Amino acid sequence: MAKKVVATLQTSGKDFAKVIRMVKSPKTGSYIFKEDIIPNDQVKGFLAKK
Repeated sequence: MAKKVVATLQTSGKDFAKVIRMVKSPKTGSYIFKEDIIPNDQVKGFLAKK
């Protein structure tokens, strides 16, 4: 699956990045991983969100 995502990101016109962020779940206290594919100029804003 990862190969498909990388191939899709390389053929598009804009520069995109796959960003993975670790978030603590309020219910269980365990950590959840949030993944998104976003434009490079929005990466810092995505990582700054809680």
